[in-house]
Amino acid sequence: MGNSYAGQLKTTRFEEVLHNSIEASLRSNSLVPRPVFSQLYLEAEQQLSALEGGSRVENEEEEEEGEGNCPPNPYQMHPPPEGSCTTDGFCQAGKDLRLVSISSEPIDVPAGFLLVGAKSPSLPDHLLVCAVDKRFLPDDDGHNALLGFSGNCVGCGKKGFCYFTEFSSHMNLKVTTQPKKQKHLKYYLIRNAQGALTKGPLICWKGSELRSRQASASACSSSLFPPLESSGLPAPFPSEPGPGTTPSVPLGAPQAGPAHDHASLTAAVGPAVFNGKDSPKHQLLVKHSLSAAPRPSALGILSNSGPPKKRHKGWSPESPSAADGGHPQGGGNRAKYESTGVTCMPQVGLVGPASVTFPVVVSGEPVSVPDNLLKICKAKPVIFKGHGHFPYLCGNLNDVVVSPLLYTCYQNSQSISRAYGQYGASTIQPISEEMQLLLTVYYLVQLAADQVPLMEDLEQIFLRSWRESHLTEIRQYQQAPPQPVPPAPGAVAPVTSAQLPWLAGLAASSCNDSVHIIECTYSLAEGLSEMFRLLIEGKLAKTNYVVIICACRSAAIDSCIAVTGKYQARILSESLLTPAEYQKEVNSELVTGKVDSLGAFFSTLCPEGDIDILLDKFHQENQGQISSSLTASSITKSASLDVGGTRVCTSYHLEPHRIRPFQLAVAQKLLSHVCSIADSSTQNLDLGSFEKVDFLICIPPSEVTYQQTLFHVWHSGVLLELGLQKEHMTKQRVEQYVLKLDAEAQTKFKSFLQNSFQNPHTLFVLIHDHAHWDLVSSTVHDLYSQSDPSVGLVDRLLNCKEVKEAPNIVVLHVTSFPYALQTQHTLISPYNEIHWPASYSNGVDLYPENKKYFGLSEFIESTLSGHSLPLLRYDSSFEAMVTALGKRFPRLHSAVIRTFVLVQHYTAAMMAVSGLSQMKNYTSVETLEITQNLINSPKQCPCGHGLMVLLRVPCSPLAAVAYERLAHVRARLALEEHFEIILGNPSSGITIGKHFLKQLKMWQKIEDAEWRPQTYLELEGLPCILIFSGMDPHGESLPRSLRYCDLRLINSSCLVRTALEQELGLAAYFVSSEAPLEKRARSEALESDAEKLSSTDNEDEELVTEGSTSEKRSPVKRERSRSHDSASSSLSSKASSSARCGESPAQAQPAGPSRGDRARSPQPCGPAEEGRALGDRQWPRAGRGPPSVISRCSPGLAPQPEPGLKTGQWSIQVSVPSSSSSGSSAMPAAGPLVLQAAQCSMTKTCRRPPVVFLPKLVYDMVTSTDGSGLPKAASLLPSHSVMWASSFRPLLSKTMTSTEQSLYYRQWTVPRPSHMDYGSRAEGRVDGFHPRRLLLSGPPQIGKTGAYLQFLSILSRMLIRLTEVDVYDEEEININLREESDWHDLQLSDPWPDLELFKKLPFDYIIHDPKYEDASLICSHHQSIKSEDRGTRRKPEDVYVRRQTARMRLSKYAAYNTYHHCEQCHQYMGFHPRYQLYESTLHAFAFSYSMLGEEIQLHFIIPKSKEHHFVFSQPGGQLESMRLPLVTDKSHEYIKSPTFTPTTGRHEHGLFNLYHAMDGASHLHVLVVKEYEMAIYKKYWPNHIMLVLPSIFNSAGVGAAHFLIKELSYHNLELERNRQEELGIKPQDIWPFIVISDDSCVMWNVLDVDCGGERSREFSWSERNVSLKHIMQHIEASPNITHYALIGMRKWSSKTGSREVREPFSRCHVHDFIILNVDLTQNVQYNQNRFMCDDVDFNLRVHSAGLLLCRFNRFSVMKKQIAVGGHRSFHITSKVSDSPMAIVPAQYICAPDSKHTFLAAPAQLLLEKFLQHHSHRFFPLSLKNHGHPVLSVDCYLNLGSQISVCYVSSRPHSLNITCSDFLFSGLLLYLCDSFVGAAFLKKFHFLKGATLCVICQDRNSLRQTVVRLELEDEWQFRLRDEFQTANAKEDRPLFFLTGRHI
Repeated sequence: MGNSYAGQLKTTRFEEVLHNSIEASLRSNSLVPRPVFSQLYLEAEQQLSALEGGSRVENEEEEEEGEGNCPPNPYQMHPPPEGSCTTDGFCQAGKDLRLVSISSEPIDVPAGFLLVGAKSPSLPDHLLVCAVDKRFLPDDDGHNALLGFSGNCVGCGKKGFCYFTEFSSHMNLKVTTQPKKQKHLKYYLIRNAQGALTKGPLICWKGSELRSRQASASACSSSLFPPLESSGLPAPFPSEPGPGTTPSVPLGAPQAGPAHDHASLTAAVGPAVFNGKDSPKHQLLVKHSLSAAPRPSALGILSNSGPPKKRHKGWSPESPSAADGGHPQGGGNRAKYESTGVTCMPQVGLVGPASVTFPVVVSGEPVSVPDNLLKICKAKPVIFKGHGHFPYLCGNLNDVVVSPLLYTCYQNSQSISRAYGQYGASTIQPISEEMQLLLTVYYLVQLAADQVPLMEDLEQIFLRSWRESHLTEIRQYQQAPPQPVPPAPGAVAPVTSAQLPWLAGLAASSCNDSVHIIECTYSLAEGLSEMFRLLIEGKLAKTNYVVIICACRSAAIDSCIAVTGKYQARILSESLLTPAEYQKEVNSELVTGKVDSLGAFFSTLCPEGDIDILLDKFHQENQGQISSSLTASSITKSASLDVGGTRVCTSYHLEPHRIRPFQLAVAQKLLSHVCSIADSSTQNLDLGSFEKVDFLICIPPSEVTYQQTLFHVWHSGVLLELGLQKEHMTKQRVEQYVLKLDAEAQTKFKSFLQNSFQNPHTLFVLIHDHAHWDLVSSTVHDLYSQSDPSVGLVDRLLNCKEVKEAPNIVVLHVTSFPYALQTQHTLISPYNEIHWPASYSNGVDLYPENKKYFGLSEFIESTLSGHSLPLLRYDSSFEAMVTALGKRFPRLHSAVIRTFVLVQHYTAAMMAVSGLSQMKNYTSVETLEITQNLINSPKQCPCGHGLMVLLRVPCSPLAAVAYERLAHVRARLALEEHFEIILGNPSSGITIGKHFLKQLKMWQKIEDAEWRPQTYLELEGLPCILIFSGMDPHGESLPRSLRYCDLRLINSSCLVRTALEQELGLAAYFVSSEAPLEKRARSEALESDAEKLSSTDNEDEELVTEGSTSEKRSPVKRERSRSHDSASSSLSSKASSSARCGESPAQAQPAGPSRGDRARSPQPCGPAEEGRALGDRQWPRAGRGPPSVISRCSPGLAPQPEPGLKTGQWSIQVSVPSSSSSGSSAMPAAGPLVLQAAQCSMTKTCRRPPVVFLPKLVYDMVTSTDGSGLPKAASLLPSHSVMWASSFRPLLSKTMTSTEQSLYYRQWTVPRPSHMDYGSRAEGRVDGFHPRRLLLSGPPQIGKTGAYLQFLSILSRMLIRLTEVDVYDEEEININLREESDWHDLQLSDPWPDLELFKKLPFDYIIHDPKYEDASLICSHHQSIKSEDRGTRRKPEDVYVRRQTARMRLSKYAAYNTYHHCEQCHQYMGFHPRYQLYESTLHAFAFSYSMLGEEIQLHFIIPKSKEHHFVFSQPGGQLESMRLPLVTDKSHEYIKSPTFTPTTGRHEHGLFNLYHAMDGASHLHVLVVKEYEMAIYKKYWPNHIMLVLPSIFNSAGVGAAHFLIKELSYHNLELERNRQEELGIKPQDIWPFIVISDDSCVMWNVLDVDCGGERSREFSWSERNVSLKHIMQHIEASPNITHYALIGMRKWSSKTGSREVREPFSRCHVHDFIILNVDLTQNVQYNQNRFMCDDVDFNLRVHSAGLLLCRFNRFSVMKKQIAVGGHRSFHITSKVSDSPMAIVPAQYICAPDSKHTFLAAPAQLLLEKFLQHHSHRFFPLSLKNHGHPVLSVDCYLNLGSQISVCYVSSRPHSLNITCSDFLFSGLLLYLCDSFVGAAFLKKFHFLKGATLCVICQDRNSLRQTVVRLELEDEWQFRLRDEFQTANAKEDRPLFFLTGRHI
C-alpha cells in the first residue's frame, strides 16, 4: 500500500504510535497493548479530523476528475440507429432494463448465461440487467475469464452481441471512455427467497473488488463526502488498482510492506472506529495492538495492467511489498454466545431453514461440513450467525452447532435508538452493523483463554458505544423540549464496509491469533469453507474465535463468528441445550456405552493396574483387622462410653420450633398488604365477611420438600390456631393442607376449589411455595399433553378462572428467586410484593437475633481479601483434568466427564484415607480434605456424630452412577459403618442403612420402631455423602451438620441468575452470632477451617495436573494462602493408623516450633475432621484467645484421651503430607487449654457455614463484580423463561434494594411464549394485575415457610379480631344507694310491665350508668343520706383510657361500620342495581318553634331507594312529611319506630349499618349530621337518609341534635295526623314513638329467665344475643305502650346480677338507646345548649312532668368503644395564639372586662366543663357534704362527683321530692325562666354560709334576675363575685353571679 494521499498525515505522530504499539505487542504475549486508535485518536481527534478532512477532500475531487473527466474529449461512440430509443435505463428497442423495474418479471436466461448488473455513468443509482455468457466472466479467484464478450439484452430479447462496445451502445450506457466489460459489469444478480431479483456479490474482476473497497475507505472516512453508492466507489478502471489500494498477494506470501503504509489507511479510518468518542476508555475494547501481520485473503494475483497515468500516486503494482492489507475480518460473534451463555435458553431448531434465507453463493451450492471435523478438532465449532445472509450447510451437520443468538443481539442493539423516539430524535441513528462487528472483534480479542463470551457483556458494549457516540444529542433531548428540526449531529466518520475487514484485522493482530479474521469476496460460504479447511489442517489450534466477514455486497455486510476454542465451544454448545435435551444427551451416552472408554482410561492411570483390582486386594488383606481396629475404636467405643455415662456429646440438639423476629416482621408485612387490598376502594377483598382462614400450600414434586413442609405445618401449630384441627392431629389430617404438584395434584386441588366455593365466609390462602419452579404456560401443555401431564400444571391450577375470580381466595407466591414473576406482563402488582427486610439499616440491627444468616453475599464477601477463610472455592486440579479429558473425549458431554472425574477423585481419596497412600496422587487436595474429614469426624465424638458432604449431581442417571460407584468403593474399603451414602432424588424418599438408622434414633431419642428419616434435616449429625440429584433443587433444607457443599458438577454452562443462585442457595446457613464471623474466624486459631492446610508454606503439595495455569495468571489471587482453589492436606501413607488415638502418646508442647523451623516444615495439622494447618500469623493467637474460642476447638486437635492418661496429657498424633515430609511430627498443642475442647464436629458446623466448591467458570462469574460492586452473576438474564425487553437497558446496581430490582425487571424483561404470563398483557396497567395475588421473596433457607405460616396465624387472629369488638363492660354504679323495690305482685317471667303496677313504682333518681361515674349524685328522699366519700375518683383525662372493656365476638345481629361489606349488605349500602350509586335528592323542611323565636329549616338528603318512606306534594316535589305507621299495625315485617342517630366525627367508624341488626327487616333510619360534615357522611353512606342540622348548630353539642330530632318528630306527627285524618284515621292511632340511638350501639342481648316454680325465689337465667328487630318488636307490642313517655334498656355488663333478673322493669334513668314518645313529651324539651348529661337532664324533666320512664332490664345494649369522634371531637383552644398550649378548666371562666385570653369554644361547653371540675369554688360548703346538697332548679348540671345536687322543677303540678327535710348548701339558678319566682325559692332552707350561683345570658339579665327573685333579701353579693365564660363578646359568653347566704 503506497503512500496514498488519501488519509496521509502531515505528521510523524502516527508512525511513532504505531511503532510503539507493534513493539509492545511483540514483547508481550499475554497483555494486550492499547489499540493504536485509542492512543492516537483519543488525544488528537480534532486536529486529525481537520487534517484528514482537508487532504481527503482534495484527493476525492482528484479521483472524480480522473475517472470522469480525465480525457478532455469524450469517447466517440457510433451514433444510434435512426428512431431508436436513447433514454437512460432503456435499450435502443425502448425496453426497461433497470433492476428496480424488472426485478420480479420472469426473464428467460439461456443455459450457460448468468444475469449480471451493469452500471451506467448516467444512472449512478440504478443497475441495468443483462444476460452474459458465464465463460466471459471471472471465476471466484478473479481468473479464467475468456477475452471478449457474449451477451443478450433481457429487455427486447436481442441475442448474440459479440462485442461489449456494441452491447453498451444497445443499452444506452453513454460512456465517456472506451466501454470495458470489467468496468461496467459490476454485480451478479440473484433471486431472493421471494423470487425477486436482487443485487448479489461483486464480480471479481482481478483486484477491482479490493480497489473499490479501499477507494471507498478513503472516500467515506470523511463525512463531508458521502460515498457515491452504499458499497463504495466503483473501481476506477477495469483492471487498474485505485489509489491507495494493495493488490492481494498469493496465499502464504510474506507480508512485508512498510508499516506506515498500513498505518496511513488506519489513520484515515481511525476516528470512524469510535464515532469520534472515547469509548476505548471503557473497557469495551481493552488493550490490543497491531502486531502479527494480518493474514492475506484469498484473492487473485493482480497483473500490472493499470494505466501509467495513475502511477504517480506512489503505488507499484509489481512491488512485492505491496501486500494485501490482510483485512483479518474481525467479527464479534462473541455476542452470539453471549446470549447463549446468558440466555441459556436453548433455541430449538438451530440448524434449520431459519438459519438460511437464500443461497448467497452464486452457484447456490451449500457449504459442506467435513466428515471428521469433531475427531480432528476435539470440539464442535459453534457458529453464530451475524449480519446478512448465512449460507446453507450440508454434510456432517452433527459436528457443528449453529445459533442465531448473536444475530438477535445485533438486531436488539439496532433498536436502541427507538427509546429516544419520544424526544423526536430523528437524527439519532442506531449503531451501524460495521461498528457492531468491530466492537465484537474487540470484545473477543480481550477475552482471556479461560473466559467464555457473554451476550450481556456485548450488549452493554454496544449500548455504551452508542451512548457515547450520541452523548450530545441524548443530553440535548433529555434537557430541552423536542425541537421541530433537531440540529445535525457533529461530523462523525462512520466505519464503512470496505474499511471493516482492515480494522478488524488490525484489532485482532495483537491477540496471538486467538481471534482469526477471514475475509470473503463473494459470500460467507467461501469463508466458512476456508475455516473448515484450516480446522482440518490444524492451523487454528490456538484460535478460539474465527470471524468471517463478507463486505462485498453493496447493501450491507455478511458476517458470522465461529467459536473454535475447545473450551469455549464445548461450553457454548452445551449451553444451547434445554434441560430436557441435556438429560437426553447424558442418558444416551450412558445407555449406549459411550462412557466405557472413559472408565477404561481411568483404569490405565493407576500404576498398579486397575483400581478395582487394587480395591479387591485391599479388601482381602484387611478384611480381618479393619473391623477390630477402626470400628472398635470409633463406633463401639463411643457407644459404650455413652452407656457408661462417662461421656455424652453435648453438641447435639434439635432446635425447638420458634418464630424469629424476622419472620414475625415479614408475617406482619404480609398482613398489612392483605389489609391494604381490603382497604382499597376496589372492594376486591372483603375481610369483614370472613370468619376463619383456611389454606393450601403448593410445593414442587419433591418428596423431601413435601415431608419438610408437613413437618413445618405440624410444628407451627397453625392448624390448631386456625381452628382447622382439634388437639389430636394426625399426619393424614396435615397432609390435606400440603399439595405436591404432581400427577395427582388436580384431584386434591379441585376439592380445595369446591371447598372454597362452599364456604364463602372462609378466606382461603393459596400459597405457592418455590414459585419460580414451573412457569410453563398451560398452552404448552395443550400442545404436548401426551408427553408429560405435569407440564404447565402450576398455570392450569393457580391461574385457572375459578382461582382468579373467587373473592375468597388470596394467592401468595413465595420464592427466593422472584425474577421470572417480575416481567412486563406479571399478574402481581408491584404494591403486592413483600421482600425480606435487610437486617441492618443505617448500621442499626433492626431485628436482633442470636443467629446470623449466611447467604450468597456473605459467601462472596468471604472471598475478598481480609477474610481469612474463603468459603467459596474452586478446585484447580479437578478443572485441569476435566479440560484435558474434554479434549480427549470430545463426543462426551462435559457433565459426564466431570461426574466421572469427581467420582474417581472421591474413590482415590477414600482409598488414600484408608491406607493406600499411593492413591493420593490420583485425587485433588480438595477432595482429599473432604473425604478425610468425613471419615474421621465420627471418631472425634463420643456418640459418633459426623458431618454431611453434599455432592450435587443434577442429572439423575449420573447421580445413580456416582452412587453405585461410591457405594461399591466404600464396601471394598470396609467403610460401610463409618459414613452413609444417600441418593437424594426428588421423586423418592430417603433410604439409609440399619446401622445409621439405629444411631439416628438413639441421638434423637426416638422409640418408634417404624420411624424413618423423611427430611434431610433429620439427618443431623449423620456422617454421610448426600448425592443430591434433580435438575433444580426444590427448596430442600439441609441440616446444620452440613460441612461441605460440593457443587463442582453443576451445569456451569447454564448462566442464568436464577439457576446460579438456586444452586448456591443450597449452602445458605444460619450460624450462631455469638461473635462476628470475620473476627471469630481469625481468633479461632485452633479450628479456623482446619480442613484447609495453609499452602502458603506447602505450595509443593498441591497435586497439579496438566495445564493448571489459569489461577497463576492473577498474582492477587495467588497471594492469599491459596484460599480460592483451597489446597488442603494430603494424607501420608500412615493416615489411617495415625488417626487412631493413643498409639504413640506425645507430650503436648507448650508452644509451636520457632518461626524459623516452621518456615519450610509442613504446618502441623490435626489428624481428624478439620485438621487444618494453622498459618504463621494465626498460630500464636491460640494461646491467648478467649476460652470460648478454645472450647470450639477442632475435633482434630483433641482426640479422646485413653483412660490411663493423666489430665493434661492428650495423645495427639499428626498426619503429615508425605510430599513434603516423610515422618510424623508431634503437634504443638496449646497446653492444658485443649482440655475444654469440644470434640464433636457438630459444635463447629453449627457455628460456621459450609465450604462451597464451585466449577471455575461459575466461581469466576460469582466472584467477579462490576464497577458498582455488583456480582457479575446478578446481571445475567434472570431466568430461562424470560427475555430482555431491550438491549437498551441500564445495568443493575449494587445499591438497588429488592424493590428497585423488581421494578428493574418489570421494566426490562418480557416472558417467553412458553411462560405462563406470556398471554397476560399487563404492562404496568393496574387493571392487568390480579388484585388478590401477593409475592413474598427472600433469600433461600432464611425462614420464609415459618414466616408465611405465622402470617396465616396472625391473619386468622386479625379476622377474629375483625369479628370481635371492644364493648364497655362496667358494673352499674351507686347500686347500694338504691332501695329495694317491691315487685312481689309481678312474675319474673312477665314480658311487659303492668301499667297500673308500674305507676306505683317510685322513680329512682340515682344515676346508675357507669359512664356518669364522675357526675354529681342526685339526692332523693328515698336514699339513706350518708356523707361518705363516694370512693376515689379517676383523673378527668383517664375517663376514656381506663374504662373497662370486654372483647366480644360480633354476632350475626351486630351493627357495622363502613368497613363491613358482605353480599347481603350490598343493596342496603347502596349497591342496588335499580338505583344508581349515590343517587339522592336534597329536600328542605321548615317548621316554626316558639322557644327559638324563629323558623327552623332542616334539610333531608333522601336516596331514591328510600323515598317510599316520605310523602311528597307530587313525585319529585316538595317534601311534606315522613310516613308513620299505626299503633294498631301488627306486622312483623318492619319496625314501626323511625330511628335517629345523631353523629359527629364518625363517618367511618359509626355503626350505621343496621341491616344485620334488624335481621333484614324494613326500617327507617335517619343519620343526624352537622352541615359541615354532610358531604363526607354522604360519601361513606350513600344509601342512608341524612337529616342535616342548620349551620348555626355546627358548633353545638348533642343536646341540639336531640332537641331538633324531638321537635321535628313532633311536628311530623302533627302533619301525619292531619294527613291521615283525611283518610279516616284517628289522631291517637298514629304511632308516636321514635328511637334515638347512639352511633356506638353494636349488639343487643336478652336475658332468658327460667323460673324454678310459681312465685319461687329460685330461678336461673342465660343471656343471648338477639336482633334489634326482636327487641323493637317486643317493646312495640307492649300493652298500653303509648302511656309510656320514655322506654330504654340496660347497658350490658358481664357482671349481670340477680337484681336485674328479679326486677324485669325499672322506673329510672334511660340512656344510649331510647324509645321516645314524642306525643306525651310534647311539652318537655331537650336543652339545645347542652353538651354533657343532656339525657339525665331530660330524664329528670320527663319524670317531674309526671310521665313514665320504663327500663326493660331483660334487654341490654352493648356499646362499642370507638376512639374517634363523638364528644371527644370538641377541642378547647385559645382564640388568639395558634400554639397548641394546654388550657386547663380553671381558665374557662374569667372576670368580666378582664384581659384574659379568650377561648375558641361555645360558652355552654366552657360552663359545663368548668362546673364539672371546679364547682367547689362556687359551692365550698357542698364539697363531700352529701347530706346538704346543692339545690338545682329546673336543670341538672354536673358539679363533679364530690358534690350532690337536688333537682326540683318550678313547673306547676310537677313531681318533686319533699325538700322540707333538707338544709341545702348551695343554690344553682341556670337560665331560669318566669316559672321561678321569689315565692318558690322561699320554700327552701339553706345552711348559713351557703353559696348561690346565678347564670344568665348577659349582665343585664343577671341584674334583672337578682331583682326579680328578691335575692338580695337573703343573699349577699360583692362586685368581685361576678364572672363570665372566657369568650369574646361576639361569641356571647355566659355570666355568673355568686353570693353568700346571710
